Amino acid sequence: MTVLICLCTCPDAASARTLATALVEERLAACVNQLPGLTSTYRWEGRIEQADEVLLLIKTTREHLDALTARVHALHPAELPEVIAVEAVGGLAPYLDWVVGETGPARPAACNLPRTDMKTKDSDPMSPT
Repeated sequence: MTVLICLCTCPDAASARTLATALVEERLAACVNQLPGLTSTYRWEGRIEQADEVLLLIKTTREHLDALTARVHALHPAELPEVIAVEAVGGLAPYLDWVVGETGPARPAACNLPRTDMKTKDSDPMSPT
């Protein structure tokens, strides 16, 4: 499966949290990073606009892109939300496998146990979330 990183801007932290939580809960994304402090400059309806925004970095798979895009469109407060997907052409194989495993149909709780061959989140400052 192809791992994608989707970029999506939100007008505030509350809408960013709502989107991030929904996408992960619904298994459309494995992880969503929220980066505050972004200022966007863009043309909208013939005028140059500037807005403070929160950038979401959404980790998903190509197979989930259409459903993820539809969900963002349904939940996002903007008339025309940004959803841009870029392919992850490389990376740490276990992390990419984790993204694939965390998207898709819900699994029984036992499947969510940490693998014994992986470091725990407490011991690894570069854990996936």
